[in-house]
Amino acid sequence: MTIATLLSSTAGAMIAVDPLFVGGVGLEEVLIVLGKVLVAFVLLLVSVMLMIWFERKLISDFQNRIGPSVAGPFGILQTLADGIKLFFKEDLIPDRSDRFVFKLAPYLSLVPAFLVFAVVPIGGDFDNSAGSVTWGGNTTYLQVADPPVGVLFVLAMSSMAVYGIMLAGWSSGSKYPLLGSVRASAQMVSYEAALGLALLAVLLKSGSLSTHDIVAAQADGWRWNIWMTAFVPFIVFLIATTAELNRPPFDLVEAEQEIVGGFHTEYSSIRFALFFLAEFMNVITMSAIMVTLFFGGPDGPIPFFESVGWLWGIIWFSIKLFAFLFTFVWFRATLPRLRYDQLMDLGWKLLIPLALGWLLILAAFDIGKDEGWNVIATFAGCAVVLAVMGGLLSVAVRSAREKRLAGEGID
Repeated sequence: MTIATLLSSTAGAMIAVDPLFVGGVGLEEVLIVLGKVLVAFVLLLVSVMLMIWFERKLISDFQNRIGPSVAGPFGILQTLADGIKLFFKEDLIPDRSDRFVFKLAPYLSLVPAFLVFAVVPIGGDFDNSAGSVTWGGNTTYLQVADPPVGVLFVLAMSSMAVYGIMLAGWSSGSKYPLLGSVRASAQMVSYEAALGLALLAVLLKSGSLSTHDIVAAQADGWRWNIWMTAFVPFIVFLIATTAELNRPPFDLVEAEQEIVGGFHTEYSSIRFALFFLAEFMNVITMSAIMVTLFFGGPDGPIPFFESVGWLWGIIWFSIKLFAFLFTFVWFRATLPRLRYDQLMDLGWKLLIPLALGWLLILAAFDIGKDEGWNVIATFAGCAVVLAVMGGLLSVAVRSAREKRLAGEGID
């Protein structure tokens, strides 16, 4: 087989994942895909506007304030007013900056956020029709794309956002944005490891990298991955995601009292708005990813009107997504900001060992089930191994702390 033939067959296999392309790719299929892209883009932009308003309004309720109340009914157009204001402000570019990279960095943060949302199933009846819908004689999925390596695509795009932050600080030509970008990059890279290990637990139970297949494997409520993985990977994923998004209590990227305004100190006008837009868009997309991985995505009961089961999928997906968005705002309103050393200790010394240990437990139980091992003996063996690992880690951490304090001359 030649390289050209191999690439052609691989590309064909990736396209054939969506039933829309089973009969080939024509003008009608291309128009449907473009329509899905347009709908997803508009939906995400509108969701970002509503999310900013929702966060401001909810925090004002938490803090006994009024919140947005002037621009539009209940202040719902306040986000639009802020966007228009930023669009017409003067666009400043520092003299010592790398102009090309300085202009490019905001897009490196924004584009990955949209691309992640492209592989999320936002609707469909996964109990009766495997999540597919038929409109005008064309059968497709309610997601922009379903590549066989969808989860790897999500990880790749979430990692790409680090480049936007790092390059924004470096290209500004000022030490304060550079310090902010270095600290933000270290934070995001540190929590990528815990996030990836938590994600491996989901892949272990689902047996697929396709986001559509992961949702299909959770078609019954009792098979949601939050139950199948016994909560711990979800908790690790939620904490790691919060740190990845630079959301409170991990919002050290913009700790104004320490480094002015973080990596985007020198940005203004529409370029600053793009970073602002990317931050809230990432909150929505990562919330959608958590719904997909752990809570069955659009899966949910269909009490009536079974003929439009795909619409019920959209409703259940929206309710789950709203619950996560509320949780992120709740975190912001209640939790104090961590110190940077506490943030790093939590990631490296707790979340990574916990996610790795739990992954080994899940793997041991799956192997034991296949080999016919005694469940109690398997559990006891895992408990002993984890206790030993936890003890060794505790000793190492305590020893390192004592050496550090001794070096600083502290008793």
